[in-house]
Amino acid sequence: MRQCRFRRPRWSNGAAIIVLGLAASAGSLAAQRSAGSFTLKQVTSYPYPSALVAATSGARVAWVFDERGVRNIYEAAAPDWQAHRVTGYTADDGQELTNLSFTPDGNTIVYVRGGDHDANWSAPGNLAPDPSSSPIQPMVEIWSVPAAGGQPKKLAEGDLPIVSPRGDRIAYIHDHQIWMVPADGSQPGKRLLFATGESESPAWSPDGSALAFVSSRGDHSFIALFSNDSTPLRYVSPSTSFDGDPQWSPDGTQIAFDRRPGNGGAPETLLQLHPRPFGIWAASVATLAAHQVWESPNTLRGSAPSTDGEVNLHWAAGNRIVFLADLDGWPHLYSVAASGGEPLLLTPAHGMAEYITMSRDGKTLVFSANMGTGTDDLERRHIFKVPVDRASPVDLTPGTGIEWGPVVTADGASVVFLSADAKRPPIPAVLPLGGGASRLIAADHIPSDFPTSQLIVPRAVTYRASDGIEVHADLFAKPGLSHAPAVVFVHGGPPRQMMLGWHYMDYYSNSYAVNQYLASRGYVVLAVNYRLGIGYGHEFHHPEHAGRWGASEYLDVKAGAEYLRTLPEVNPGSIGIWGGSYGGFLTAMALARNSDLFAAGVDMHGVHDWMSDVQDFFERRAQQYEKADLDSAKKVAWLSSPVAYMSTWKSPVLLIQGDDDRNVHFHQTVDLARRLDAQGVKYEELVLPDEIHGFLRYASWLVADSATVAYLDKTLK
Repeated sequence: MRQCRFRRPRWSNGAAIIVLGLAASAGSLAAQRSAGSFTLKQVTSYPYPSALVAATSGARVAWVFDERGVRNIYEAAAPDWQAHRVTGYTADDGQELTNLSFTPDGNTIVYVRGGDHDANWSAPGNLAPDPSSSPIQPMVEIWSVPAAGGQPKKLAEGDLPIVSPRGDRIAYIHDHQIWMVPADGSQPGKRLLFATGESESPAWSPDGSALAFVSSRGDHSFIALFSNDSTPLRYVSPSTSFDGDPQWSPDGTQIAFDRRPGNGGAPETLLQLHPRPFGIWAASVATLAAHQVWESPNTLRGSAPSTDGEVNLHWAAGNRIVFLADLDGWPHLYSVAASGGEPLLLTPAHGMAEYITMSRDGKTLVFSANMGTGTDDLERRHIFKVPVDRASPVDLTPGTGIEWGPVVTADGASVVFLSADAKRPPIPAVLPLGGGASRLIAADHIPSDFPTSQLIVPRAVTYRASDGIEVHADLFAKPGLSHAPAVVFVHGGPPRQMMLGWHYMDYYSNSYAVNQYLASRGYVVLAVNYRLGIGYGHEFHHPEHAGRWGASEYLDVKAGAEYLRTLPEVNPGSIGIWGGSYGGFLTAMALARNSDLFAAGVDMHGVHDWMSDVQDFFERRAQQYEKADLDSAKKVAWLSSPVAYMSTWKSPVLLIQGDDDRNVHFHQTVDLARRLDAQGVKYEELVLPDEIHGFLRYASWLVADSATVAYLDKTLK
């Protein structure tokens, strides 16, 4: 473990303020074992798979395993599907491995090492994260490695590589421009082209002779085409709109893209919801003549989707274009003829579609969804397939598991995906595309002392907030409890959904592990799926008066504590709360507004003052003559902030944050600490120098998790 300087407790206004060092806060594993049936270290030692990708020929896949912070690439192929490690990294150094792809021959894997791919903004100077405090500056770099294993080769500094269909070149993004490097690394990378503004989202033509990309110009964007140095860039139907997500037709003669209104016009009211319409367009590559394929209605449900992949454009077989939309109140798949017409709803079931991919023949969409017909499948994910030209979705993985992130092998025979359930942590799995039994890949990577059999199967519960909204939640409780302490867990995002098992985001798999550990120690844990989250339809995901414009979602959290008070196994005077990011915001809100309900909390990198967080936004709006409801919105934003209720904040809190956070400014925690000082509220601090928002090192997570459990024990037990 990385060591930090330990500082003695200091005292201010009667409040104990403790800065915890990494080694000091981890606690005694022996003490943990005596209090529960397994240790926190055991239940957080699962391998976590990500970045699953299929080769463009044959039946081979690759993915990243994060094993206690040590990240490596693995591959497996039909028919035996045995996992083989490709890289040989050995340190918990916090350097991500992302953006995997195969060269067309399947012999080489290209990937990115380093960076923070979940950040809202870059550090000054575009510095890469350095969570291990290395004196050697980390970089975001593109590497290649033989798929059979071998020595990785650095190709260039950059990100988001895409390999040419010819296999000879790799386009990538560096300093917001498109660069190119030979796939064999025989020459250094160089800037491919000049274009005004920022260039992003490059997409190769099917034959590798041209590149489409998005040229972002601030308040509008174009789809641009690059052929070679001697040919000027060509722009597809330029307008005042935002054009994005270019998708080539299989024959390379057309390009589909989505179009949304550019920024401008009279300012809209901030305290009301407004439609965000979008359209699907297609253009001839030869003439650049474009036509509108389909336009969304100018309604709230007709707004561009905001779930994974957003519009999710695919050019399918039969000259059809596939997209995602919320038209019936759910993120559902549609297909429409490229010439235009009425779109066909492909997934009419109750539930949402996400993580969408398409078979190489363009005939079948494979995706994960909570559309299953089993009990409580709304709280899970299964793998589905559906043809692109008719509404006949099939659940390939029915049952009580949780499956996500599917890829279809290039031979069209198999679907490989990531699989978990309530007890078994995530690992890859494979099944025939035609349907049948699935088999696990690399199950032997789950540690032998991982407490699979000792974990609790959470149960789905519902209750109602004070304004009548139905709230879904997951309840963790050992049988036979009486007068037990309880904890409300609030996820971040907020477009997330906690489920009845291990999560498809590593951040929330860690949360699930901590909730399991708390339950093993005699806590009753309620993981609340509050409004603003996904999984329960458009209106639940886009509620009125939420976030900085009213914080109506807090009603769901407060009602969660009130629900716990009704359970006979819960001690109503010993209910705590914990959460990270947006969950940190809601934790702070709970402690500030309802210390009578919440006895203590752990606030991990939360927002505490919306006014500070969006000050630049308010200043820009104030410069417009037409201010709409700006003055009212400022008042609401302040009243939606935890710091507006410092006078009623009485309960103690543990504050946790990395000071290189690129999603929530570290000043949010600094500012709150000073306000707690002034109010005389007891609090403790765990500051992780150089860590980011979603901690990159296993050692950091173990320290933060250990501190969370220890603090809840101290304040609730």
